[in-house]
Amino acid sequence: MTRLIFRRSITVAAACGFLALAACSQQGQDQNAQSQADAAKAQAQAEVEQANNELQTYRQALQTKNDEAAAQLGEDIVQHFPSSDAAKEVQQTLPQIEQRWKETSEKRRLAALWTYQVAPMEGGTQSTASLYSTRPSGDRAVRLVLRRHTKWGESIFLFGNGHGFVCKGNCVLQAQFDGKAHPLRAFLPTTGEPAIFIRDDKPFLDAMEKTKRIVIDAELQDGGKQELVFETGGYDPSKWTELGKK
Repeated sequence: MTRLIFRRSITVAAACGFLALAACSQQGQDQNAQSQADAAKAQAQAEVEQANNELQTYRQALQTKNDEAAAQLGEDIVQHFPSSDAAKEVQQTLPQIEQRWKETSEKRRLAALWTYQVAPMEGGTQSTASLYSTRPSGDRAVRLVLRRHTKWGESIFLFGNGHGFVCKGNCVLQAQFDGKAHPLRAFLPTTGEPAIFIRDDKPFLDAMEKTKRIVIDAELQDGGKQELVFETGGYDPSKWTELGKK
């Protein structure tokens, strides 16, 4: 009888122990879940604050018309905080800002392709506006040159490498201005430079100022037939100095 009571006591103690352990385990799980919930809440609050801070900077960029900064900030907000109120506000203006910045960037790129210079040249002074072809490029690039010279007057020519171009007498270069056919009469210089001159320079200029892309089919003595591509859309006539004017 005493042994039976002892065994029952052990069984009851063990049961109590298991119940206490289960209770402790459940309590630990509850505490862990609460900790995770608190951490997630704190992180969410931190993200809201960060999104709002970036939103304030985005608004300031809009006010100062800094499209580059606004586009970068707006993209960051939408990418990292897509479901935030800040992202919803940004999305109302971001497409227009990105489009405007894209257009501005392209204008700057095209403008940077041109080089304008005024310098002494063979007993006179010359003013040039020039850009290199985007195709071919590198060492094989051809330069389009607009030139004013105090002695030689105004001229337009292509300047290449090697032995220059193939052209017999007055030849015609097949060209396209923004995809529209625009044949160009041309001739080689008698002095032997690797260049070819456009005969009708004023009509060329008038057409070029309205054109973003000129493609010219030419034949080079060292390279055979070539398609020359010039991105002319960034030309600024005010930067091509007119000589003789104060």
